[in-house]
Amino acid sequence: MRCDKLSLSSESYRAGTMELRALRYFVTVADELHFGRAAERLHIAQPAVSQQIARLERELGVRLLDRSPRRVRLTEAGQRVLDAARRTLAAAEQVQVAAVQVPTTVRIGTAAGMTARLERGIDALRERAPEFDVVLVDLPIDARLNAVRHGELDLALTRGVRSVPGLTVLPTWTERLFAVVSQRHPAADRGAVSLAELADHTLRVPARKHDPPLHDALVLALHDTGLCPKAGRPTGALQDTIVEVGSDPRSWTVLPAGQVSEIRSTRVRSIPLEPAITIAGSIVVATGSASNAVECVVAAFRDDPAG
Repeated sequence: MRCDKLSLSSESYRAGTMELRALRYFVTVADELHFGRAAERLHIAQPAVSQQIARLERELGVRLLDRSPRRVRLTEAGQRVLDAARRTLAAAEQVQVAAVQVPTTVRIGTAAGMTARLERGIDALRERAPEFDVVLVDLPIDARLNAVRHGELDLALTRGVRSVPGLTVLPTWTERLFAVVSQRHPAADRGAVSLAELADHTLRVPARKHDPPLHDALVLALHDTGLCPKAGRPTGALQDTIVEVGSDPRSWTVLPAGQVSEIRSTRVRSIPLEPAITIAGSIVVATGSASNAVECVVAAFRDDPAG
């Protein structure tokens, strides 16, 4: 049989014949090679999956799967149809994305230490919508959230935010925490350091008033380890913290990876904490925002798979 007979043409994909649902069921069965597990993934009864696959085979005129009591496997024709089905479903997803009204300009609230994530996210969004433009607004956390609440921002990137009245918080990424110490600190040359090894030195954390959610998330993450580092006087803004820690080999601070990546001072060293400690990053949007558009944004700003 010629391969081109197995292409999923627009003619065979007219109303009343082949449905995206049947293709989705087939791809899921091909992934699992098990009808029961496929039905669980699809949250439907197994007979419904079998019926859709049988219908698809009748419409195409080929057997897609060899079934036996012990196993399911793709036929040669099934493998070719699988490739075409994946392309068709991907194209359908792009149509759905295109159907969502994407504003010409998206206003994003941000803060220090998010440059790399913003660059990746904006690039990913522009791949989906080349006309997409962005305005970045650097605001303190409270002002950032209020701007989303009042429609002055379309979304905000945040750290440590768990819930906000009137807004929707979408957990999107995690960041590892690093100890930041003076170059003259005893641990400065270490490849990794534990909290226990820093216990005799003074922990300096920016005052809560500068970013309450981040401050609370850092304190909670440290508290959850069961260790209580000696707390020193709260510092001011991030850059002030770096300067003060860099000048004092008896103190240290803890910062998320994104902020660490933007430190330009040569007087401090950042060291991964072992065992690893992380905090959550989220996208905050107005409650009731278009779900498809929000899903695209969340996907764009997730952790870099290569990282």
